[in-house]
Amino acid sequence: MGRFACGLFGESSILIFRGVGFFKSKVLKNPPSSVGDSSLLLFITGNWIQIDGKINKCWRMEISMIKIIRNFARRIFSGIFKKKGEIKLGFYGSPNAGKTSLANRICQDWLGEDLGAVSKMPHETREIQIKEKVILERDGKKIEFKLIDTPGIATKIDFEDFMKFGLKKKAAQTRAKEATQGIIESIKWLDDMDAVIVLIDATVNPYSQVNITIIGNLVARKIPVLVVANKIDLKKSDIKKVQGAFPEYEVVGISAKGGDNMEEFYEELFKLVKKV
Repeated sequence: MGRFACGLFGESSILIFRGVGFFKSKVLKNPPSSVGDSSLLLFITGNWIQIDGKINKCWRMEISMIKIIRNFARRIFSGIFKKKGEIKLGFYGSPNAGKTSLANRICQDWLGEDLGAVSKMPHETREIQIKEKVILERDGKKIEFKLIDTPGIATKIDFEDFMKFGLKKKAAQTRAKEATQGIIESIKWLDDMDAVIVLIDATVNPYSQVNITIIGNLVARKIPVLVVANKIDLKKSDIKKVQGAFPEYEVVGISAKGGDNMEEFYEELFKLVKKV
């Protein structure tokens, strides 16, 4: 088994996936005049990505240019004709940071239902999950938004990691493929977001490439951000380290699972949505 790489955020940030064959990638400033049979060209989040290798083995990148162009046009026109008051609130972060757990907590508190499944195994969420018309009321004020839970973003996916959780090889490879496609979808959806909550696991080092890259891309797009330090109920949590990593942003500590400090979170959520 080999590996292939695809640069999704820029020349200095490369995603590495373990799969079939070896695929070398590079970010192009301009689209090439022609693409040979041994190259796959993608247009993702404003960058042309060229992946060298045999396309018939690139089974993790089943994306056609037609689909990408269609989605790009959809984003452009949806931005022009977006209904007033329709706010898209995205949840971003590393796998197992607690994105779906927080989305479930919000949906339970205000709608009485869950949005998606959670698991200790990374990449449980591998597709975009959406909850329409989530309405929050507080102190006589009301906000309404579309909640968008995205798959966790990682810089490396290895199917063998899933086998450690008891999955058979074939199932682990399938999960790795779906997780890879989920990461691509998460990145593509960035341009659709009006505001974003970045979930950070407060028990691990916040100075990760994923966290820094996500926030950097949001800043470049001028998208309002709220940093949420999750799992403060655990002994290893260190919210001060998260605050130190991102001093320019409001950081609120919560336990999505236990519901700790949700009142302060909702207060900051109101402020975030009002910035849109």
